[in-house]
Amino acid sequence: MKKSTGRWVSGEDFFDREQDLKILKQQVQDHNHILLTGQRRMGKTSITQELGRQLQEDGWAYLFCDVEGAKCPEDVISELAYSARIARVSTKHVTDKLGRWVKKNFEEVDMTKLLRIKFRAGVDPGNWKQVGRGLLRDCAKNKKPVLIVIDELPIFLKRMLDQDQNAKRVDEFLSWLRGEFQQFSGKGPVLIVSGSIGLEPLVRRLDISDRINYFHAHRLGPWNRETCIRCFERLAESYGLSIENGVAESVYETLGIGIPQHVQSFFARLHDFSEMHQLGQIMVEHVDAVYHAALLGPSGQIDLAHYRSRLKDALVEKTYTIAETILAEAAIQDSFTPGDRKILEQEYGRIMDDAPYCIAEVLDVLTHDGYLVLNDDNCYHFSFRLLKDWWAATFRQNYVPIKGRKN
Repeated sequence: MKKSTGRWVSGEDFFDREQDLKILKQQVQDHNHILLTGQRRMGKTSITQELGRQLQEDGWAYLFCDVEGAKCPEDVISELAYSARIARVSTKHVTDKLGRWVKKNFEEVDMTKLLRIKFRAGVDPGNWKQVGRGLLRDCAKNKKPVLIVIDELPIFLKRMLDQDQNAKRVDEFLSWLRGEFQQFSGKGPVLIVSGSIGLEPLVRRLDISDRINYFHAHRLGPWNRETCIRCFERLAESYGLSIENGVAESVYETLGIGIPQHVQSFFARLHDFSEMHQLGQIMVEHVDAVYHAALLGPSGQIDLAHYRSRLKDALVEKTYTIAETILAEAAIQDSFTPGDRKILEQEYGRIMDDAPYCIAEVLDVLTHDGYLVLNDDNCYHFSFRLLKDWWAATFRQNYVPIKGRKN
């Protein structure tokens, strides 16, 4: 088993998730479309890649399409066509149509290097629906059943929303996608969509939740304590790293929650620490030292900054400012309380008419995407200690607690 600090994993490097895989595999084989949710770094991409690998062994075709960089529906359709070609899915209707365009515009075509150019250049605002429909119908006629995974769909939709400043094209694309997949009645390609920001909060905000009501929602939760310990010990065994009894347990307790990516990252930092200091064994006392020096230190900033950038992707400017305030309060004061919420509504109510709605929207995103959890005391808390400590360190110096502000 190899350590992973950012890439998706599959095959021998894929750890646990047997029950999730079993459920997802059955849903796909039953031709149910899936909305895969879960907070960041939980392994959504890895589980779809492993699911695709297993289904390929069972005779399926697997199309993986990352649309994080897409700016318009034409980009998405061309990426789907490219993925279909790579997966050797028969798309004669589409490739013949786009191939004719290429022959008119290029004297020589290197199919390997110019596939994306070929497909993208042949899709435009006037024909993307037609080309997309042809592609999906070709998938339905394919000799093998087809699974299509569209990763980072919410980021694409949010980018399109920001460009247009209205929901028209988002609604149009989601309505088209829903109509095309529903026409097959369980006999066409199966669709899984996922992303590092939530799709459900976005469509709720735009009041178009019915556009995704054909999906079966499956949420990928954190590993439990036992699984985290087993993963850490398996990694230590794979790399021949000697660890003192209690190290794996201490890693889990220090993180506070079993996020696979961060368990992997913690192991990688401890392994590097052992190599740099030529240690014969990692001790429990090293866990806290590496946590503060590496995970919270300069070398860990890329991992943690990802949470901030994805939050910006999920929200607009005015609600992002509210989100930072709520997270700072929860990090520094240990919770965001109902009393804090009332004060914040009054404070922001002076500059915006819909302050209560905006705060509710922010809390919806923060809980859906795993930044905060709502406890029995009706207060919002961090469950992920690493993120809490990083957010507190970022804002502590200049932050004024909500209850200490003058109203």
